[in-house]
Amino acid sequence: MSVGLIALLDDISAIAKVAVSSLDDVGAQAAKAGSKAAGVVIDDAAVTPRYVTGFKPERELPIIWRITLGSLKNKLLFLLPVALLLSEFAPWAITPLLMLGGFYLCYEGAEKVFEWFFPHKAHSHEKKTGAKPEDPQALEDQKVKGAISTDFILSAEIMAITLAGLPDDGSLLTRAAVLAIVAIAVTVGVYGTVAIIVKMDDIGLAMAKSKAGALLQSVGRGIVVAMPYFLKLLGIVGTAAMIWVGGGILVHGLAEYGRAGPEHFIEGIAERIAHGIGTLEGFLHWLVTATGSGLIGLGAGLALIPIVGKVIAPLYRSITGKTADAAH
Repeated sequence: MSVGLIALLDDISAIAKVAVSSLDDVGAQAAKAGSKAAGVVIDDAAVTPRYVTGFKPERELPIIWRITLGSLKNKLLFLLPVALLLSEFAPWAITPLLMLGGFYLCYEGAEKVFEWFFPHKAHSHEKKTGAKPEDPQALEDQKVKGAISTDFILSAEIMAITLAGLPDDGSLLTRAAVLAIVAIAVTVGVYGTVAIIVKMDDIGLAMAKSKAGALLQSVGRGIVVAMPYFLKLLGIVGTAAMIWVGGGILVHGLAEYGRAGPEHFIEGIAERIAHGIGTLEGFLHWLVTATGSGLIGLGAGLALIPIVGKVIAPLYRSITGKTADAAH
């Protein structure tokens, strides 16, 4: 009996070691695959604060929480199952779906740029696609919905990049576990960072009013003064991120369909500039690549503005029966 018990314990120990090894493998794969999506994660963090600014301070964290929940639903309830199904049964559909998302990002970013340079024409376009509501709750709901919609596209790109970084011989369960880990970690990281960013002015104000010393008070006043400029800069970065990520998706998508000319052209310029200067090669390569993708994304987005205003939005309203305020 004792020999049988020892054998049973040995079997349990062996099973436990296999389980621990599997968990370690999943964690390692999640870290490796998730790191490849770091660029899109940064873009997501830069884009989101523009949906939170302009509200009362007491509404900022609740809005971020609503967007966080929406982001988790996007990733875990919709994108994760779809990604697994597509990877198993229709891998050919991933690229066109990503390109549709790329067009959406290009349009959203280009519309913002268009508004900066042509505010009167942008106002006319806004009437066609849906004006901002005046009611604070309706405006908050619209902002949250817009943030979750944008998050869906960025999350789809994050999940797709993560999935592409996994080994082909991995099991379906392992892929699901890795995607879930990356989804939760990215969401917590992004929106935790966003929460800190949007509350920094309150933190600075509390430091300025504290009695802990003149140095702390000076730092707090500096934060309060700097935050409006920082948020404006972050808004610009967020808009640029939407355009270059969208453009990058389109460039890579074209390459997948045998139209690799734009990708090779951008890559060639990036290589020549990075090697020609000789310092900060990695950063220069990324900068040139992002700029090239951004120019393509901006062109695509600007081309979509009249199409959305004159074709897609009216067609959407005629099909759904919704008013202009809801069409956007």
